[in-house]
Amino acid sequence: MLAAALASLLPVHGAAAQTAAVEREVPDEPPADAADPGAPPVELETVQVTGTRVKGGTVPSPVVVLDAERIREEGFHDLGEVVRSIPQNFTGGQNPGAASLNIAGAGARNQNVTGGSSLNLRGLGPDATLTLLNGRRMAYSTTFQTVDISAIPVEAVSRVEIVADGASAIYGSDAVAGVGNVVLKREYEGVTLGARYGAATEGGLGTREYTATAGTTWGSGGLIATYKDASVDPIRADDRDYTPRMTPPATLYPGSDLGSGLVSLHQSIGSRTGFTLDALRTRRRQVYDVAFPGLHMHAAPTTTVSFVAPAIEVFLGDSWSLSAGAAWGRDRHRQYQTRGNMITPDHVPALDVCYCNDSRVYEVGVEGPVASLAAGEARIAAGAGYRSNEFTEFNHMTALPSTQGSESSRFAYAELDIPLVSAANARAGVERLALTAAVRGEDYDTFGRVATPKLGLIYGPSADATFRASWGRSFKAPTLYERNFMTVVVLDPPEYYGGTGYPPEAAVMYFAGGNRDLEAERARTWSASAAFHPRALPGLEAELTLFHIDFTNRVKQPIDNLADALRNPAYRQFITDSPTAEEQQRLIDFADRFYNFTDLPYDPGNVVLLIDSRNINANRQTVRGLDLSGSWRFVAGAGELTLRGAASWMESTEQTRAGQDRRDLAGTLFNPPELRARLGAVWDRGGFTASGFANHIGGVTDTVAGDKGSSFTTVDLTLRYTTGRRDDARSGTQFELTAQNLFNRSPPLFMPVTDYAPPYDSTNYSAIGRYLGISVSRRF
Repeated sequence: MLAAALASLLPVHGAAAQTAAVEREVPDEPPADAADPGAPPVELETVQVTGTRVKGGTVPSPVVVLDAERIREEGFHDLGEVVRSIPQNFTGGQNPGAASLNIAGAGARNQNVTGGSSLNLRGLGPDATLTLLNGRRMAYSTTFQTVDISAIPVEAVSRVEIVADGASAIYGSDAVAGVGNVVLKREYEGVTLGARYGAATEGGLGTREYTATAGTTWGSGGLIATYKDASVDPIRADDRDYTPRMTPPATLYPGSDLGSGLVSLHQSIGSRTGFTLDALRTRRRQVYDVAFPGLHMHAAPTTTVSFVAPAIEVFLGDSWSLSAGAAWGRDRHRQYQTRGNMITPDHVPALDVCYCNDSRVYEVGVEGPVASLAAGEARIAAGAGYRSNEFTEFNHMTALPSTQGSESSRFAYAELDIPLVSAANARAGVERLALTAAVRGEDYDTFGRVATPKLGLIYGPSADATFRASWGRSFKAPTLYERNFMTVVVLDPPEYYGGTGYPPEAAVMYFAGGNRDLEAERARTWSASAAFHPRALPGLEAELTLFHIDFTNRVKQPIDNLADALRNPAYRQFITDSPTAEEQQRLIDFADRFYNFTDLPYDPGNVVLLIDSRNINANRQTVRGLDLSGSWRFVAGAGELTLRGAASWMESTEQTRAGQDRRDLAGTLFNPPELRARLGAVWDRGGFTASGFANHIGGVTDTVAGDKGSSFTTVDLTLRYTTGRRDDARSGTQFELTAQNLFNRSPPLFMPVTDYAPPYDSTNYSAIGRYLGISVSRRF
């Protein structure tokens, strides 16, 4: 059966990172009676380890794996919670806790838009981390090419695999910081019903969640289906005592209603062919409010995601297989906002826009051995395909599209896995040695061709240690919104940009918009890791990884925080003093729209500053650091105890133009902290499991004020009890209690630029406080 692909997982040592590889189970020849329709089907493998397309192939980069049991142990009920717990991931980008409408000055990429959660490895942006479902691309969401990983019901998830290393040679665009792959369960029997309730003890975040999961298997296949209905109450500013300056009913965390359903099928057809089908449909509606002095903005956006991915694999004999697959994705985010004053309840529509994304991928590939070596088979995976994306920003108030863009690409790839030394020919000091090589070429109809290679080395001097190293190139295509959204020229008072001391008639001209001449963003990446798994201490594993990313040609809107544009020295190079009338007119003629938001008619003589914030390929980001992880599982009394921890330290810098001094990103406001860590223990005895974990997020510096905030450390506790097989109504029932931020730690505070912004860094810290939840489920 196809599900056998998931049945044999071998740990490739470094369990702190929970690295895994899939063992080959492809027979050399089909059964002699393959023509017999009654013959048993060949067990074909369709899911490879994330980071390689070779069956049973070696991944030269560490792979973080969180399986279903670990997710349950640590009390997670949502894949957004799962990825936010990983130290390599930055909780900025698209996440529900990040401030909405870009009011915090964290930059357009770092805000809640959909209410979903996105992977954002190394803080390079959600558009620089590729997210897959069973190895297939999902559609982008909104304008920033995010993918909502939390839309996938966790009840159907077998494991989440994350490669925090460049992977464009395997997967193409976006995999600069890495790739995350959600692998679904294949073998599931029975029906499970569940309910969960919870709330923040300081107020808000009342949670009501109901799930239903059903599955069955038969001789040649299986099916799993799951549905989740969840509603969450918002957290208001007046629910917290550290936000007194924010005007009610301002929202710190949005309310939402989610309905999400998933179906996954696998079926063998005869003895040589296997078919799989994954389908996802989810709809999320959220509500949040922003209150300005005298102004109230209410938002009620809705996001609908559809995804269908069929695939077929044919066994060709001699350990070769042919696969073909497709993926169709659609994401519809309708941003609906109304505006009113704080005196009367009357509101008028302020925005009604659909950010509409569509994607298609078609791919065919072959995989098999190319040579028989003393250490085993050298295998190759090769293939080609076609991918297209479309984006439309449709204004429902005018019934016209305001931004449209599309692009397509043809691609081809090849990957080689060469074992040089294995158990079959090991010698003193060399128990394992393997080389990997991959290359992928893409031909875009927008900016041309890109080629990305990757080389890897795996060396095991003994059974106690494994060393890995990789080097490669990656790239990311500019988003369709970055290339195509309309250009605007706006006149504003200087105070809007943080200016003071200007005469009352003074105006600032602000220029921003898309840029059709943007080129591909490119990166060079390398990593080196040492994993230790001593035979003398079974159950103990540890891994240390060094990583480096040099990301060039990065698309950048130069001014991240408009409210601070005239006060932050980093923005000075994009500001022109006293622009001439000719310069101003040239921009007005070029722009699609011209807006005057001052109280006076446009007069070129009143324009004292010109701010140029149009997208450019000028940014260079360098990220480097190390990851440390470890776990130790051993018998403790009548049960088993697992100690588990991971930490990531990094430094990152940004250079917006050649010759400019680099500025620090990591450890500064609205950027990743230099240090993130999670450390805890799980104790298991029979049907009872208790776990406790401490989460540490380093402090960040407000570079304008020069103040560094304190770090943020919270403690989570989960207690779970599952009844065994018995004859009464409680058989197969699971009870769970969770406490997140047990000691009710408040986020570190800073002085925001405006009173309507939260006084804490919402991209790093949370306003939830202590959250208590109870859940129960029953399997029939």
